[in-house]
Amino acid sequence: MPPKCQTEQERQQTRMGFIEAARDLFVTRGVEAVTMREVAKSTGYSATALYLHFADKNALLQAVCDTDFLALAQSLENIMKIIDPIQRLKALGAAYAHFALDHPNQYRLMFMTPSPCFDPQSSSIQQGNLQQDAYAQLKEVVRLAHEADCFRAGLGGVAMIAQTIWAGVHGVCSLQIALGNDAWIDWRAAEDRLVLMQDVLIRGLVK
Repeated sequence: MPPKCQTEQERQQTRMGFIEAARDLFVTRGVEAVTMREVAKSTGYSATALYLHFADKNALLQAVCDTDFLALAQSLENIMKIIDPIQRLKALGAAYAHFALDHPNQYRLMFMTPSPCFDPQSSSIQQGNLQQDAYAQLKEVVRLAHEADCFRAGLGGVAMIAQTIWAGVHGVCSLQIALGNDAWIDWRAAEDRLVLMQDVLIRGLVK
């Protein structure tokens, strides 16, 4: 159906189809190698139809990133209901990992693909908004644990602790996504590796 004849619901479905197709192409071929014409062709639409939704490839890439970062933030929202600050922190790491392993293509583009994937100036996500910004959620969970006097002194503050925990969880996720099917390594279950990594890391942070 030509875009001009579509209902608003159909228009949004078409837009999401472009986003999903672009994500797959960006991950498999690299952002720089993919053209707008190729994205349109993969969905059965013309390049003209694609440009009705996105001004250029940067706008399309930003839309892909915004969609996926917002989905990540939404997957972490319920963590704030957990009362115990350390259990809340562990639950955040587990929820983050579940998102990554359930959505490997999204995670590859977000955190494992070199690209200018997130521009705060052009993003529709409000930086620092706890309903939209997953990094803000992580910092808030760490801040609450810090205020509850859970951490040892001399660790460098909330940002340093948050980024260190993020690095640990990302390591488990990225290894699983990139090499989880590599027969050379007798991998233990990703869930078990995540639990052990978080236990060891947090044990080194708390009093």
